[in-house]
Amino acid sequence: MNALMFPDPERIPSGTPTQGAHPWNRYVALGDSFTEGFGDPEPQSPGGVRGWADRVAEELSTGHSDFAYANLAVRGRLLQQIVDEQVGPALELKPDLVTFSAGGNDLVFRGADPDRLAEKLDPAVRSLSSTGATVVIFTGPDWGSTPVFSHIRGKVAIFNEHLRTIAARYDGVIADLWALRQLSDPRMWDPDRLHFSPLGHHTIAAMVLETLNVPHTLKPLEPKALPASSWREARSSDLIWAKDYLFPWVLRKVRQRPATPGLLPKRPEPGPAYSPGMREEEAS
Repeated sequence: MNALMFPDPERIPSGTPTQGAHPWNRYVALGDSFTEGFGDPEPQSPGGVRGWADRVAEELSTGHSDFAYANLAVRGRLLQQIVDEQVGPALELKPDLVTFSAGGNDLVFRGADPDRLAEKLDPAVRSLSSTGATVVIFTGPDWGSTPVFSHIRGKVAIFNEHLRTIAARYDGVIADLWALRQLSDPRMWDPDRLHFSPLGHHTIAAMVLETLNVPHTLKPLEPKALPASSWREARSSDLIWAKDYLFPWVLRKVRQRPATPGLLPKRPEPGPAYSPGMREEEAS
């Protein structure tokens, strides 16, 4: 498992809590349904799903009041579509942390050539890493014990080796699903055996944070629920979010040509990891 060595403990002021001691302020996630969060339903989250990326952002936001998170992932997207539709917008958001997962739909549903997939992925990772952002790339999981998908195990393994080479070439970080042996537990998977369950997303989120050497509060086999806040806190959060994130985004969209109808990212603009109102309770 690759890991980053930061921050330097000697540079952390005394009294600073360990959690929150990381260098990132803006995180953008790219990908398909895996990154969107399918299999981890949460009615209070954008799009009705939470997922590992949301869970990672929640932990990264602890102790970082200015931390912002965008998720450009769209279900069903192939690797080239992710490159064409998400890399450019991600660069415009100027993230200092990017997670990039792509190619799974190509391998599972299209029987794609892993060598050709790697050729498409390489320049995208180069563009993202050239900005100075930390780029996290996901290997594919080991479907060897799954009868339906075991026939593509060899292609996934080849693609994974390409991903490791690309990560090394551009100083990226590998989030290694293949090596995450906990995923062999059936409880980690959605009933469709293609997406991960809430427990699976929780486990992957912990792996990503540990890969980045970020302390976190995620306990093994105990998916963390969204914390509750008071009605007054939720309303205050709504106003701040609308002023700082929603209104500017809507204004930009109004000034642009109408988008082609279709699926949209659940978090197209960087904003608080906790969406406004998602933690709302009834006023007592």
